[in-house]
Amino acid sequence: MPANLPSFTNILTALLIFGASYYAGVWLSRLLNRVLQRSNAEPGVSHLLSQILKWTIISLGFTTALQRFFNVTAFLTGLGIIGFTIGFALQNIMQNFMSGVILLIQQPFKVGDDVTLSGHEGTVLKIGLRTTELRLRNGLLAFLPNADVLAQPIINYSRTNGFRVELPVSIPYKADTEKVRAAILREIKSIDGYMESPAPRVLFHTFGQSSVDLTVQFWINYAATDHHIAKDMALVKIKRAFEKLGMDMPYLMQVMKNPVKRKTK
Repeated sequence: MPANLPSFTNILTALLIFGASYYAGVWLSRLLNRVLQRSNAEPGVSHLLSQILKWTIISLGFTTALQRFFNVTAFLTGLGIIGFTIGFALQNIMQNFMSGVILLIQQPFKVGDDVTLSGHEGTVLKIGLRTTELRLRNGLLAFLPNADVLAQPIINYSRTNGFRVELPVSIPYKADTEKVRAAILREIKSIDGYMESPAPRVLFHTFGQSSVDLTVQFWINYAATDHHIAKDMALVKIKRAFEKLGMDMPYLMQVMKNPVKRKTK
């Protein structure tokens, strides 16, 4: 019986170490989650960091408990080789996972933001550890790998107060440019979300084949109006203003040369 005492002691000590580490990990993770929530951190970030803390403490406790029975160092060395092999095979998954962690910590966008990610424009529905879920403008759902999202430019429309809308317009040569400028500036003021500052601009820039080309630039409050809707409203209002001025929209004149007829013998 006394010969078995050390073994029983090791088992009891290992269980106590593992149990203490488990409850410490759970308690500290909950504490960290509450602290992050009070700091208005993103729910995804709070959950991620608290889970990392919890499983790190549990893993350390589990390793310490195993040390009571055998040399864990040699075991971890062999486990590391196996882990390296598996990690190499799953490098794309791990890359997306680490990119998801970075996105949750840096927070270049959050759920509900209107963004352009990897060339896709839409609204963020979910930020996962492997993919980011995006509802595209056409209503389809896109699941973008986090590594691709992080590697390409991220455009966040929701984090800006103002958005500049640019609209190309052409007018006939006979039109009065100053009347056209005044009519455009008057019409765009009635667009939802229109901003007085920065000031709108009507810039004439090209003598085309059958028209004078110009660019209309004005700013909108993105929180009030989507830039696609603002552009649509501007086109409709400007066209109506041109019609009231009795001005026809220019069209490309194509001159067809008479084909040369071959002489037949």
